[in-house]
Amino acid sequence: QVLLVESGGGSVQAGGSLKLSCVASGLSGGNYCMGWYRKVPGKEREGVALVESYGTPDYANSVKGRFTISIDNAKTTLYLQMNNLKPEDTAMYYCAADSYFKLGNFCGYYGMDSWGKGTQVTISQ
Repeated sequence: QVLLVESGGGSVQAGGSLKLSCVASGLSGGNYCMGWYRKVPGKEREGVALVESYGTPDYANSVKGRFTISIDNAKTTLYLQMNNLKPEDTAMYYCAADSYFKLGNFCGYYGMDSWGKGTQVTISQ
């Protein structure tokens, strides 16, 4: 069973930074497909950033140049460094993983089957 636990959310002023963490357990194999998503009430969930084994990270246009996704060498913790935060970044942020991912498979925002419970990020003017 895959367990994902996010942390690092909080309230900061516009222009500030936050670093989200997602501790993952239960993922088998050395390859991964994981991502960060965010959800605002009344809006659809948005894929923010994606990372896979041996691949180039992908970012939503709205966060390119400001957010950086990374994973530790042990492949147990996923990070999202968020800089120059804007009020429109306010949302609940979720970590997700494709627990069936194998090298050569397609890694995409719609392929995740395991989700964390989220961490709230609030950006004020």
